[in-house]
Amino acid sequence: MKFGKRLKHQMQETLPSWRDKFLSYKDLKKLVRLISSAPAVLNGKSGKAEAEFVYLLNNEIDKFNAFFMEQEEDFIIRNKELQQRIKKVTDTWGPNGSQPSKTIYQDEVGKIRKDIVDFHGEMVLLVNYSNINYTGLAKILKKYDKRTGALLRLPFIQKIIEQPFFTTDLISKLVKECESTIDAVFPVDEEEERKREVKDAITVAGEGIFRNTVAALLTMQEIRRGSSTYSQFSLPPIDLPAESDLIQLVQLNPPIAII
Repeated sequence: MKFGKRLKHQMQETLPSWRDKFLSYKDLKKLVRLISSAPAVLNGKSGKAEAEFVYLLNNEIDKFNAFFMEQEEDFIIRNKELQQRIKKVTDTWGPNGSQPSKTIYQDEVGKIRKDIVDFHGEMVLLVNYSNINYTGLAKILKKYDKRTGALLRLPFIQKIIEQPFFTTDLISKLVKECESTIDAVFPVDEEEERKREVKDAITVAGEGIFRNTVAALLTMQEIRRGSSTYSQFSLPPIDLPAESDLIQLVQLNPPIAII
């Protein structure tokens, strides 16, 4: 599957409110085709065309950064709120709480469980958002250099990897914290029950956050399989989250390597 189709598929699988925040790959691809066939480029006078191309790329990067940082800030707040909810429920209705109540405690923990899994899934989607947009930029720059004879890719990639949307360390840390919380809320002896609940939720909400997350995990795997060699343009190896067992619970089409 070529990257354009992979990106379109990923946009369809992500949250509806995110769909217009991805790379305008199709439009940029058309622009590269037009620029590479323009008389100015054919005659070696490509300065103005390259400036226009870079301007549009910078606009895309600004779009990624604004969206990514907004989501990142929201996730930080939501993570704190979840921790506060867990503490309140435990301190109030837990076995050693001020008003012990097994019924209320189990009901509230059930609500928190769902919110934690959804939250974890959205963070995985954001990491994938970073990965797939970076990959799209690298691919469109490669096309531009190949068609025009320019040497824009390397210096531009060096700029991209310093952008907020590319830096996923904080989100990865929050993902790990979320997994630790999941382990705390889902004791070991409830693991099989948790998997059953997740599977049931996927069956009921086939187009929900669970399926979106699985699609994102598969996409991140496939992006890294797209090349057999490692270079300065390659994404780092992916450390799949604990919830990658979701992949085993959802039946998707076999992944096809990106070329």
